Amino acid sequence: MKKDFPRKTVPPNVKRKTLEIARQFRKEPTRSEHLLWQALRGKKLDGVKFRRQHPVGNFVVDFYNSVYRLVVEVDGSVHDGQVETDQARQEILENLGLNILRVKAETVEKDLPIYLMKFARKLLN
Repeated sequence: MKKDFPRKTVPPNVKRKTLEIARQFRKEPTRSEHLLWQALRGKKLDGVKFRRQHPVGNFVVDFYNSVYRLVVEVDGSVHDGQVETDQARQEILENLGLNILRVKAETVEKDLPIYLMKFARKLLN
């Protein structure tokens, strides 16, 4: 059974703040987010559409595909100190029926073509 996002359960002020944060993140992407977005935007990866810095409930996810219910999170050095927080957030998103794929920022910056090839195989199989 498909689970819907908790749109109605997110208070309007939280929803508004989450949208503001998403817009700000879109204006100031990290290097790895920018590189990955250039590879994903415009359905460049086998015709699969992604959104960047997409609000889901009271979270903002790096990249999101609604067909596969897939969240792609790029983990840079800031994530080294928040492993437990990231894990709790991931569990909440998974409980909404989302599939989470984490990738290290270093991998995106150094091996993007190889990562995209593996990612496309995994996504489409």
